[in-house]
Amino acid sequence: MKRNYKLTMLACFVGYIVQGIANNYSPLLFVTFNETYGIPLSKIALLISVNFVVQLSVDLLCALVIEKTGWRVPIVFAHVLAFGGLLMLAVLPDLMDNKFAALLISVVVLASGGGFLEALVSPIIESCPTDNKSGVMSLLHSFYCWGYCGVVVISTLFFGIFGIQKWHILAAIWALIPLLNAIVFAFAPLNEDAKEERETRSFGGLFKNRYFLILIVIMFCAACCELSVAQWSSAFAEKALGISKTMGDLFGPLFFAVLMGISRLIYGFYLSKKNIDLEKVIFYSGILCIVSYLVISLCPVPMISLIGVGICGFSVGILWPGSFSLGAANIKNGGSTMFALLALFGDLGCSTGPFVVGTMASLKNDDLNFGILIATVFPVIMCLCLFSSFRKKPENKKS
Repeated sequence: MKRNYKLTMLACFVGYIVQGIANNYSPLLFVTFNETYGIPLSKIALLISVNFVVQLSVDLLCALVIEKTGWRVPIVFAHVLAFGGLLMLAVLPDLMDNKFAALLISVVVLASGGGFLEALVSPIIESCPTDNKSGVMSLLHSFYCWGYCGVVVISTLFFGIFGIQKWHILAAIWALIPLLNAIVFAFAPLNEDAKEERETRSFGGLFKNRYFLILIVIMFCAACCELSVAQWSSAFAEKALGISKTMGDLFGPLFFAVLMGISRLIYGFYLSKKNIDLEKVIFYSGILCIVSYLVISLCPVPMISLIGVGICGFSVGILWPGSFSLGAANIKNGGSTMFALLALFGDLGCSTGPFVVGTMASLKNDDLNFGILIATVFPVIMCLCLFSSFRKKPENKKS
């Protein structure tokens, strides 16, 4: 690896920490928003939907325009949006009479920054001259897990010491991280030559590629596998340990995220260097995911169900970054358009998985175990797609 790209890679790692902050700080405050500003839970739920719609729209926008703009301006702009969104979150509720509108504006700006980061950081680090691209990609995505864990743990400690009413101050402190990383990206070297060599695939060209069609199904299912359990992990923590809602919100998602991050580190630092077939790693991860879903949904012992949540986090760790790496390795000249489209289908999965679990659970008197059992269809479909790719090599596989 060229020495001068180390700063670029470090900035990419921090970029995923920024995304972890952007996606997970405001949800920690939903109860506070409800109690302090009198915002009904139905409107707070709308913030989650808006976050998803905005990120999905930005993914599509990136797929259309990044190849014409280059990387530097949008990646710096992404960090500026994340900085602005966190700063708005800190100050707008005190400046505006309509508290919900203030939060909505902040969430839209934050989600826009997160959407740009999701579509940009992966192709930028993929373009860096490294010998172990799939391992670096897995390591990169582990930083989202650590960013998530960090924002939960540090925020919890901050609120415990200074009080939840000081959340504005912490939002402003978190905003400094994307601001500083924007400055780094403004000067860090970007391998634009590699980008220009890769940007020859159009939308139509990608969707005519059989392997890409398989890959977007894998990406969609991978996101469903991850979020279907992550979204409901706090409920399982409460059930298993008999703890409070607040502690359940912390312990369940943290358990899931830590093991997901560990699995990405294991692949990034060890398995990726063993010349192991990445498709088979994802396939067997999918099998383990199916097992974890069955443990969560069918085991009558709550504590073992909670262990199943952790196993699920470990099993899904490689799915999302692995899908990016498969696309980069097997589709010629996919470039930023391919990464943005994969992110788009990933975000669709992030919404679909939890929706299916919640809807199916409601059909059986809010039985989440039943909802998780039905969601087992997602890892099953993913494994079937991977099995089909074993039988027929991609038409544009790189040499």
